[in-house]
Amino acid sequence: MKNIIKLIVKDSDKEIRVDLFLTKKKKELSRTRVKNLILKENLKINNLIVKDPSKKISTDDKITFEIPEPKKASLKPYEYKLDIVYEDSDLIVINKFAGISMHPSVGNYDNTIVNALMNHDDKRLSNIGDELRPGIVHRIDKDTSGLIVIAKNNPSHENLSNQFAEHSITRVYQALIWGKLRPQNGKIETLITRSSKNRQMMEVGITRGKRAITNYKTLETFENDKVPTLSFIECRLETGRTHQIRVHMSHKGNNILGDKKYKKKFKKFKNIDPKLEECILKLDRQFLHAKVLGFYHPRSGERLEFSSNLPKNLDDILKKLRNTNK
Repeated sequence: MKNIIKLIVKDSDKEIRVDLFLTKKKKELSRTRVKNLILKENLKINNLIVKDPSKKISTDDKITFEIPEPKKASLKPYEYKLDIVYEDSDLIVINKFAGISMHPSVGNYDNTIVNALMNHDDKRLSNIGDELRPGIVHRIDKDTSGLIVIAKNNPSHENLSNQFAEHSITRVYQALIWGKLRPQNGKIETLITRSSKNRQMMEVGITRGKRAITNYKTLETFENDKVPTLSFIECRLETGRTHQIRVHMSHKGNNILGDKKYKKKFKKFKNIDPKLEECILKLDRQFLHAKVLGFYHPRSGERLEFSSNLPKNLDDILKKLRNTNK
């Protein structure tokens, strides 16, 4: 059954955005969900359909907002061993391996984290998002490894979505990049928008895009006659835009090792240690790992924080760099 919310705008709420008005009145709804429902024509103001979440409202406007019954996902279960770090009745924290996509999309509808979750427990996943993304509150790229949180029910999904929107989630990544960052520690703050040349890529926007903030610090620098200049860095996200760290590092001219999408052409290595060269050339993913994930438990309010070690193939590269850097 549909849930229909009817509200009349008071003078104290005039001239604010309708999506903000609805999330203010219905705190259990995340702003992302309200926005998506508005775009799908579930909002009427004075009996007229409004598809603009930023529409300003006026005193005495009659708001009718429909929350449809969530669709049940018809997804094929995938037998895949998930690395579950934590699980209770409200959520699952998974250490995702590189090489697997988060959810079904064109070209791959069956072998994803979502399909693996359907195999793990198809009856206990939130279903208020996209039909092909039950439980998915946030994402990391296919060729990025590390920690993600999955919602098992709709109240948990709403609560975690709000924490992401409010930037109260702790997200720390580790990456190996070409060259040295200048300065070695700092903050990158830009707009990020979809690339006008390639719709599958993102880029730093000058006048358009969403605000993106990455705090970074250099942990180690590798540079000698047997090693190309590389830096091992930590990135703490204030926002979570698509490809944010990859775009920000590319913008600085320090692309992530192994990143095929945002790569730059490099000259052939000279006098490099052969074992290190083999490790680098064999790397079939970007050297980017979601190491730390922290949030408030949606039911108890307890602060939870999880940490994940670098996968072996990334750790092997670091070890070889350290040995040749002595």
